[in-house]
Amino acid sequence: MVLSLISSPKIARHGSSPSVIHPRLRREIGRPVGALGRIGDHAIFYVRALRSVPHAAFHYRRETIRLIAETSMGAGNLALIGGTVVIVGFLTLATGSTLAVQGYSTLGDIGIEALTGFLSAFINVRIAAPVVVGIGLAATFGAGATAQLGAMRISEEIDALESLGINPVAYVVGTRIAAGMVVIAPLYAIALIASFAACRFTTVILLGQSSGLYAHYFSTFLNPLDLVWSFVQAFVMALLILLIHTHFGFFASGGPAGVGVAVGDAVRTSLVAVVTVTLLVALAIYGSNGNFNLSG
Repeated sequence: MVLSLISSPKIARHGSSPSVIHPRLRREIGRPVGALGRIGDHAIFYVRALRSVPHAAFHYRRETIRLIAETSMGAGNLALIGGTVVIVGFLTLATGSTLAVQGYSTLGDIGIEALTGFLSAFINVRIAAPVVVGIGLAATFGAGATAQLGAMRISEEIDALESLGINPVAYVVGTRIAAGMVVIAPLYAIALIASFAACRFTTVILLGQSSGLYAHYFSTFLNPLDLVWSFVQAFVMALLILLIHTHFGFFASGGPAGVGVAVGDAVRTSLVAVVTVTLLVALAIYGSNGNFNLSG
């Protein structure tokens, strides 16, 4: 009689309810702990990666040079259409042209379309070019690095490097960071020139504004110090993008599908990092007044 009561389904369901509630509670409590743990894992990996860059640039020069060429111009049949320089160039050309069209038409509504050159010198340097270059890096070199490292991880190539006594962080991560830092300076210079040229071509050639008028306002409001800070911003964004993408690729798991998930997670994280860096740099350097005065 007692055994039948204990083994009845109603009593069993009632007795098992705490075991259903407690795991859910533990999962909810464990989420912020897990998030802090992942942040710590990222920070530890970033420190290891940055420390390995000098060693990688000195001891793995051939691999670094190969990655510089692959990063800037692409590889194989995609070299003409898939290189980072080509993608970023097209993006900045389109952004500069759009800025010219929108600025000319909007300022023309209040009769000051002559200030289109000011928009090119002001917005391209502070906002448009850094954000576009960051997006281009994340979509080309960043995603490619995540896919390559993820493929090496699931095919046990990284484990093979460790078995040969080679530091995998230095060989596959440090070399990519060194290559990216070398490429970013000329790449960003090309992006700025392309955005300036596209804005000038659209305003002067397509919209018919006087070239002298455009050049006057452009040169008047182009601050050399803004260019310096713009390059600093581009370097910071490139470094963050490289660290994020190499981390997700280095620790990818789950086969080819896991590599695809890692690429998607890395791109989303790096895009958030790009706009966050843009906001923080704008607040830190320009402040609330923008370090700018427009007077007639």
